[in-house]
Amino acid sequence: MKLFTMALLLLPPAFAQMTNLPCVPPPAPPPPANAASQGRGRGPGTPRTPPQQSAADVAEIARLTSLPPWGQNLADGDYSNGPAYPTAPELAKRAGVPEGKVIEFVMNSSESKFYPGGNGAFQRHVCVYVPAGYAGAELPVIVSADAYGMRYNLPTILDNMIYDQRLPAMAAVMIDNGGAERSLEYDTVSSKYVEFVEAEVLPRAEREANVKLSNNPDARMTLGGSSGGAVALTMAWFRPDLYHRILTYSGTFVNLRNGPEAPLGAYEYIEHLFPSSEKKPFRLWIQVSENDNGSKTPSEGRRNWVIANSRLAKVLKDKGYAYQFVYSKGAGHTQRKVIDDTLPRLHTAAMMALASRQPTRPGVRRRPPFIRSQYFSSPRYDKIRLVCKDLIESRV
Repeated sequence: MKLFTMALLLLPPAFAQMTNLPCVPPPAPPPPANAASQGRGRGPGTPRTPPQQSAADVAEIARLTSLPPWGQNLADGDYSNGPAYPTAPELAKRAGVPEGKVIEFVMNSSESKFYPGGNGAFQRHVCVYVPAGYAGAELPVIVSADAYGMRYNLPTILDNMIYDQRLPAMAAVMIDNGGAERSLEYDTVSSKYVEFVEAEVLPRAEREANVKLSNNPDARMTLGGSSGGAVALTMAWFRPDLYHRILTYSGTFVNLRNGPEAPLGAYEYIEHLFPSSEKKPFRLWIQVSENDNGSKTPSEGRRNWVIANSRLAKVLKDKGYAYQFVYSKGAGHTQRKVIDDTLPRLHTAAMMALASRQPTRPGVRRRPPFIRSQYFSSPRYDKIRLVCKDLIESRV
């Protein structure tokens, strides 16, 4: 099973539209040659005739290289990391750490009133992580686009960090995208996707995994990269009563999919939505890479990921938001080395106001006081091991 799964993941781009593996999206086709100018694709690309950036654009990007180094327990603000990205130890399974379980289910587009499959019927895989020893209490939850957690060892990260009491026990709902409709779902600035998640995905996740998910917005986080990062913000923007915490990698806060309600696409967050709206109770962590999509293109096209994320950070600062912005040196769009290095620390930063009235088990130190608060309470969990299917072993 493992070899078969890996073989499928290595198939050439021509097969990129095949049915997705459970909770692990297929590899994206390579970006077109002019991806940097278009702001599309998975990497920076090589433009044929790159337009010239203005001196102001060059200076705006150059200042990012001198930002202070990012680390743990830092104040809000702008930081940089890299160019070295060691893989965080939390990604490796540890002997003696009880494993949570991952429950997978499939949603048929024909049964959805939100995304019935305008380009043809499709199946959407959803994976739900439930921590070891779960005994029925409401859990904080991470909701990820593109099934991000399964691609980046989130179940193992949570196993380790919950066991060490660096995080409270929590669940994760990792939702695959709609394939050919991914951009429609993620890049559209509207309430439609979050309504879909709340009405169709999370209720079924609770039933399938026999778990209770908290409705406390301080105990809910959205997670995504690229267009998945855009929808992570969009979910919270349209339902701030349900989501206060947002974590994005290489967020597509650019003019990619516009419409009457958002003429500039997700760039509206920078030019109009945040500046002209009352401050929302968000805590945000946003990242962008030095060689991200469109990094060499002029800002006036609103398709430069670096400038867009940097300007979003400035708007957040000006409005007094709780946020951290990280500029990753020597890295590309949603590059795995960056995520493998930072994701565990980011969970601590993003969920730091969650709490732990959870009793301390013998032989395990108490959770550091900076992540205690009134927002979380869960029962003691026992040391158990629940083995998931080959999916967990074969994830990339």
